[in-house]
Amino acid sequence: MTLLPRPTRVRTRASYGCAVAPGRTVSATGYLEGESPSASCITVDSPRLREVVRYADGKRSLISYDSGTSIRVAGVLVVRLSGRVVEGRGEGLAAHRTVPALPGQLPTECLLSGLTGSTGEALLEIGA
Repeated sequence: MTLLPRPTRVRTRASYGCAVAPGRTVSATGYLEGESPSASCITVDSPRLREVVRYADGKRSLISYDSGTSIRVAGVLVVRLSGRVVEGRGEGLAAHRTVPALPGQLPTECLLSGLTGSTGEALLEIGA
């Protein structure tokens, strides 16, 4: 990503610990892919992203994200995606994914060649 907004491909993998009932958690993995037609080092606008979440108990959820907001706080870009579970566990429920994205490069790279990736702990909420 650069300072000027442009179409950007997004891909990421995540590991989750999911509360499926009081006192019962299940591990899960997620794979998110899609694009933002107007992303920069400062913002991610109008994302069209899908995430497949596979739970350790064999079930899965397909989430479609259609809106996002972002804010930069002390050099960290906090991205919140909103959408809906379109298939599988939680079908029809709202889904929100929040990630404080830490760039793997110095922020000044945004002005030069651009940032190529980031890392962060994702929080996924379904039905909240």
